[in-house]
Amino acid sequence: MKKLVILGGGTAGTMMANKLAPVAERYDCQITLVDQNETHYYQPGFLFIPFEIYSEEDVKKPKRDFYPSGIEVLMSGIEEIIADKNQVKLSSGRLLNYDLLIIATGSRIAPEEIEGMQGDGWHKNIFDFYTPDGVIALAKFLKYWEGGKMVVNIAEMPIKCPVAPLEFVFLADWWFSERGIRDKVDIEFVTPLPGAFTKPIAAKFLGQFLEKKNIHLTSEFNISRVDASQNKIFSWDEREIEYDLLVTIPTNMGSDVIARSGLGDDLNFIPTDKNTLQSKNYENIFVLGDATDLPSSKAGSVAHFQADVLYENILRVLEGRKPEPKFDGHANCFIESGFGKGILIDFNYDVEPLPGKFPLPGVGPFSLLEETRMNHWGKMTFRWVYWNLLLKGAELPIEAQMNMAGKKRQ
Repeated sequence: MKKLVILGGGTAGTMMANKLAPVAERYDCQITLVDQNETHYYQPGFLFIPFEIYSEEDVKKPKRDFYPSGIEVLMSGIEEIIADKNQVKLSSGRLLNYDLLIIATGSRIAPEEIEGMQGDGWHKNIFDFYTPDGVIALAKFLKYWEGGKMVVNIAEMPIKCPVAPLEFVFLADWWFSERGIRDKVDIEFVTPLPGAFTKPIAAKFLGQFLEKKNIHLTSEFNISRVDASQNKIFSWDEREIEYDLLVTIPTNMGSDVIARSGLGDDLNFIPTDKNTLQSKNYENIFVLGDATDLPSSKAGSVAHFQADVLYENILRVLEGRKPEPKFDGHANCFIESGFGKGILIDFNYDVEPLPGKFPLPGVGPFSLLEETRMNHWGKMTFRWVYWNLLLKGAELPIEAQMNMAGKKRQ
């Protein structure tokens, strides 16, 4: 019997377990999933907690509710992946042997990488919104904040869900307007990128939104340190920006176990073939989700499209065949823009976001690179899709590969 081990029971790992479990017996395969946390968080929902749209209870459920029957689940930390011996060492010291390994250990924020970030201001007037603790502390702060200068800063790329910081400032604009204090709040969006987003057409479109909403854009700002005593952030070229409230998207890094195992780059992301999702260094290791070093977005939709491709490739390998290079970097992201509207972008490695209709060409009901109420409802409906379909590995009516039908070339 072949042994297939999945490391990580978050979005990507859970989807893979649910896709592979029904065919495990047919392929004479035993599946073991390892994860150290019992709670699954719907991470796109963190964005809504500071603005009282969701509560913490709306975005968390027990992980075991989503694991399929018929697999072995080990709730444990991971000490090391010993790739040369096809073994995983758990925190308890137990060794797991594997024939195939799927690494889906995700990414985490690393505020400790920025000098002064976790100093006296941390979770007082400096907050992240990528962790449960950070977003709950930020919600408490915003509830009674009377105004001032709010700076939203991306430390460096890549980050989990690249559109989330933009969504945050758009929702903040709406939130402060609803509370009647928008004229008392100065919002500045500070990014290391040359524009509002990673792709030129979308960057221009979203930059115009920032301007329309009176949100100041500061580009090519590479943060070097935070001085909490002065409420200032500094760049490596010694530019400085003052803040009353700093909302940070710190450096994102892969899991520490990747560093301990010598499998990652400087940020602990694993060198991965961008089309097959196979490790560049070990033929029997595959990587998906935020754990990869791919030039695709670290987002749930990308993990879903990767999982569709990886499922087929794992079956090919179990049959003694080579994996096929079918992942094209496809990403599909709703961007909440505030006031009950949203934007949708759909792109891949080679094609940047373009206007059009999605998923049905010429029909929609969603509109690409356009602000509509339907896109907002697509974003809000996705939570149900996530819990009830996506995590369970269900087939969705969207192909893993991006389709040009319905898009208008610029």
